[in-house]
Amino acid sequence: MNYLIPILLSFLLLSCHNTAKKEYAEVTDTPATLQEPHPGKKLMETYCYVCHSPSAAMEDRIAPPMVAVKMHYISEDTSKEDFMNAFTQWMKAPSEENAKMPGAIRKFGVMPYQPYTDEVIQQIGEYLYEYDIVQPEWFEDHFNQEHGKGKGKGKGKQMRQGMGSSQTPASYKEKGLQMALSTKAVLGKNLMGKIQKEGTLAALEFCNVKAYPITDSMATVHQASIKRVSDNYRNPNNKASSQEIQYLQKFQQDITAGKEPQAIVDSTSNKVNFYYPIVTNSMCLQCHGVPNKTLEAETFAKIKSLYPTDLATGYDVNQVRGIWSISFEK
Repeated sequence: MNYLIPILLSFLLLSCHNTAKKEYAEVTDTPATLQEPHPGKKLMETYCYVCHSPSAAMEDRIAPPMVAVKMHYISEDTSKEDFMNAFTQWMKAPSEENAKMPGAIRKFGVMPYQPYTDEVIQQIGEYLYEYDIVQPEWFEDHFNQEHGKGKGKGKGKQMRQGMGSSQTPASYKEKGLQMALSTKAVLGKNLMGKIQKEGTLAALEFCNVKAYPITDSMATVHQASIKRVSDNYRNPNNKASSQEIQYLQKFQQDITAGKEPQAIVDSTSNKVNFYYPIVTNSMCLQCHGVPNKTLEAETFAKIKSLYPTDLATGYDVNQVRGIWSISFEK
C-alpha cells in the first residue's frame, strides 16, 4: 500500500453517496467454493478503503485503489510467501526506499506508519493475495493507457459484475460501522485534500469551519445522530459523556493489550447506540501530537487561536483520541 495516505481524522466526498452514478462494481470472491467471506475482506474495507476507496472517481483519488496495489505486488511467479514478506515489510516500515510503486509515491506521498496488529496485516495480506479485489469502473482503461493493453493479467486481473448485497448492512454493528466509516471517509477526503494542497494550517481552519456541517450532512444521509466525542476534546461540543468515556477507556485497554478493538452496540432501548474508536496514526500527530516534538510550534499556536480551551494534544500513535457515538432507529 505504498503511498497510502492514511486516516486519521480522516475520509470520501458527499458525491460518493449519489446513487445516480456507480463508480465501482463488486467482484466475485474466489475460490467460489468458500461459503464464508475471508475476514481480510472486512478489514480491508474498514482500514484500507478510507484512502484506497474503489468508489472514488479517478480525479478525486487520494491514493491508488487496492487492485493497483495488488497488480504491482503480485505477478504470475510471485509466491504467497514472497508477497506476504514484502507486504508485511511495507506495513511495518513504509518508506520511499522499499516502495514498489514509485509513481504513486510521487503523486500521493509515502503512507505514514499505521499501528496495525500482526493479525490484521496477515489477514488483509492473505485476502489481497488470494481473492479478486473490487475494481473501479475507470481502472481498466486507465491501466491499459498507462501500461499497455493486455498487461496486468494473472493474479491481478479483475472481473466485474453488478453490485452485490454486501452494500446492505446485515446487523446493527455493520450498519453503525458503515455510518462511521463513510462519515470518516467524507471528512478525511476533504481534510487530506487540504493538507496536500494547502498544508496543515489550512486543514485546521477547514476542520474549524466545515467538520460539523459535513458530519451533520452525513447524519442526514444515514438518518441517524452521528458524533465524534472525546475526554480530551478540541471543541467543547465534542465532550464525551461519562458513559462514552468508559467505552473510550475500554477501547484503549484493548489496544494496549494488543487486541483489535470491537465496536460496542447497545440496542436495549428503541434506538441502537453504536460506539467505535478513533485511533491515532502518525498523520494525526500533525495536529494532535506533542507540542514542539510531533506538533510544530506554528501549528500549536494556530490551534490555540482557533480553540482556546483545546485539550486534544499530547498524543502518540495507536492511542484512542476519541470515539464515534452514533444512534439510529431500529
